This record gives sequence, structure tokens and C-alpha cells, in this order.
Amino acid sequence: MRGLVAGGVYVPRFRLSSDELETAWGTSHAAGVDQKAVPAADEDTLTMAVAATERALEGASVDRAAIDVVAAATTTPPLEEGDFVSRLVRMLDLPADVASTTTTHHTAAGAEALSRALDADGTALVIAADCPEGDRADSDHPFGAGAAALIIGDDPAVAIDNVAWHSNETPGIRFRERGQRDTDSLGITTYERDAMREAVTSAATSLGVDLETATAAAVHQPNASLPYRITGDLPLSPDAVSAGTVADQIGDAGAATVPIGLLSALDEADDDELTVGAFFGGGSAAAVACEGSLAVPGIERIAAAEPISYSAYLRERGYVVDGDVSGGGANVSLPNWQQSLEQRYRLVAGSCPECGGVTFPPKGACQECHARVEFDAVEAPRTGTIRAMTVIGQGGAPPEFAQLQQQDGAYTAAIVALETEGGSVTLPAQLTDVDPEAMAVGDTVTATIRRIYTQEGVTRYGVKFTPADDGDH
Repeated sequence: MRGLVAGGVYVPRFRLSSDELETAWGTSHAAGVDQKAVPAADEDTLTMAVAATERALEGASVDRAAIDVVAAATTTPPLEEGDFVSRLVRMLDLPADVASTTTTHHTAAGAEALSRALDADGTALVIAADCPEGDRADSDHPFGAGAAALIIGDDPAVAIDNVAWHSNETPGIRFRERGQRDTDSLGITTYERDAMREAVTSAATSLGVDLETATAAAVHQPNASLPYRITGDLPLSPDAVSAGTVADQIGDAGAATVPIGLLSALDEADDDELTVGAFFGGGSAAAVACEGSLAVPGIERIAAAEPISYSAYLRERGYVVDGDVSGGGANVSLPNWQQSLEQRYRLVAGSCPECGGVTFPPKGACQECHARVEFDAVEAPRTGTIRAMTVIGQGGAPPEFAQLQQQDGAYTAAIVALETEGGSVTLPAQLTDVDPEAMAVGDTVTATIRRIYTQEGVTRYGVKFTPADDGDH
């Protein structure tokens, strides 16, 4: 029997209320959505996927070196064409020889990733991360963001008995034309609702389980009202549907919504209870039957809220920022950047075999005894202390960080000290997820991976630091 060994959820800290949307537009096309999660300017599906996976790994008795398969699902990868998993593998320090797959074309992509993991041998990692966009006056209203990570293995806390599928040609429900940023729909309400209901009903009834006994169901939820209509032909109680509905708190997070809802339901379930997940995308639907319960790190952040205004939302998402700056910034060639990824992602320092001192980055002579040695790699702790800091105000950012400042405002640059057995490692880094005025020298911070800047069309990622008591990382 295969199933869920561990899970983790990441939801961005910002929340935009539907009241703000309605004030801005005179109406809100987000039925049942009280608030939606908004990614910060330095977040995307890749950084959210990393954060969710780190949480899953923290709660698992699984060594990351033992992961054999990585299956990712997103409708909004950072690049329209470009590898997603290879960066994820490097950021998470997973084995370079993992088998991998990425599904991007529809909101049921999480089911495809889960099926791949269940069919695989060994330990598999499933990641669903998304942050869809749409017409600001209409389809964008319910769109949120988030990520879920599921570790699949042979000795599960939650057994997944079966996966059932249904496919039919139902175009025009949710699509994005090639080269476009916005997700669209033909808006034919009855057609769309019937297609969702028929596909989900077909898949769920093919599971071969007694759906009347299900205590929770995470169902396709483009808003927080449709799950109840989609399940109208199934013997699922409203309470069961409510237990797996998260769109009211985080919005429609695309391919990640059902996986987040499923983990939320399993976090509340008892060991012998049946939980159903039902995915839909385009004309395809999939259903899974889960038995068991699981403590999921990050679930508590679903209902958390740091409210933002609609104008701040437009800036964070980059909708009203052109990104044009004068000057070319500090050009760091990709080959040079690539050579330092272990330091930028995993804070890998060098331990001196002569004196035991630690050097960061691990190049040149030992910073303690000054011997020219071949360093032993050692990963510095990801929690440290601010030694010095300064706030970069509006217009003061170097050109490569100007777009971030346009979107997110003033930011803090800090010198952070990380204590190792061989001594203190210090490095410069940005602080994120915090009011610059709220931090002080001596505060404790924790590393997280975020977008640094984009040059030559390629986004550079690396470590930033967030308050240690934030609970988000």
C-alpha cells in the first residue's frame, strides 16, 4: 500500500479581501471568497514550492537523499518554456539523478503528479504550486496563490487506495492562449458548471468506495461556492465539502487548491476516516480516496492574514509596474552565478582541515589560519542574527533591484551572522516578509529562497532572510 508519508503547505502572508476588490471595481466576481492569498514581489511558484517542500521534509522521517521521483504541477511556471524541476532539485539539495516530471497545462495537474508518484517505486515528492492571473476587472478576482508538497512512500500515514479518471472534450472553460499572461474563460456558466459536475461525479463514483462515509472532500474550487454545486450528484454532505474547501481563505490557487484542501482535511481527520480529493482541469477530472490522518506543517497559515490594499496588491503582482530603470546594474554572468549556487541556495561554507575554522564562501585561504587548503563542505545553519542593517529607500536601489523596490517599496539589506562549530559565518542579504522599520540589530532571522533579480531574461534566485518567529518558513 502506498500513500502519504508527510505533507507541507505554504501560503503567502498577504491577503486581499473581497471587500477591497468590490470597492475598487464596484463588484466582486469571487463567490464565497472572503480573502485571497497574494504572493510578494519576490515570490513565484518555484519559491513557494521550495517552502512547502521544506515543511514537508521537516515533518517526515525521510532523508531528502532518499527521494527517487519528483513530480511537479503548476499552470504558472516562472518561464513559459524552461525547466522547473532542475532548479527545485538544486534548491532543495535533492539527488541529481531523481526521475522528474512537470505538468503545466490544466488545474488537474496535481492529480497527474500524484498518480506518477503512486505508480513509482521508492520515495516520491509531489509538488503543486500556482499563482494564476486574469483580467483585473473580472477573472482575476478569485485568483490566489499557494503550494502543497506531498511525500509518497510505502509505509504511509494516509493510505491512497485508488485514483480514478474521467476525460471529455469540454474546451473554453479555463485556458490561456500561447504567449498570454492572463487566464481566460468563455464564461458560459451552465456549460461550465455541468462539465465540472459530470466529470467530477464520474471520477468519484469510479473510486469503488462508499462516498456516504467520507467525512471530508477537497473538490475543484475555482471559487468557494462551486464545490457544493459540483458535488450535487454525489452523496457527500455539505460538511464534508466544507472540510476540504480552502478557496474562501486563499482564493483559487489553480493546480494547488485541491492539494492544499486535501492536506487541510487530512490534518483534521481521524485515523480511520475517508477523505476524497476531486481534481478538474479542462475536460479531465480525477478522484483519489484517502484513509488516515496527517499533521501538516503550514496549515495554520491558511487562515492567517496580513491585509493589503488593492493598490498594494496591484504593485506586488507587478500589474502597474513597468520595470524600466536607467543603467544596467551589476552584471554577474550566469556561469559565475552558477558556480556559487551551493552558497546561494544552501549556505554551504568551507571547514578548514587544518584548524577547523569556517570560511564563507569556501574559496581562497582559510579566514582563520590563512592556510591554502581544500575545504570540507559544511552547511551553515539557516537561522542567524542581524549584525548590521540599513533600509534602502525609494529610488536608492541599484538598478537590478529597482523593479523589486517599485513593487514592494523600501527594503532592508543586512549583515547576518550564522554560528557554526568552526566559528561565525557572515553574509550580506536582503530581509523579506517584514516591515523594514520593524527589524533591529540583534534580531533572529531564518533563511528562505526568493527571487533576487532578473537579468537577460533569467531570474536569479537565492537566500533572503525572514523573521525567525514568522512561522512562514
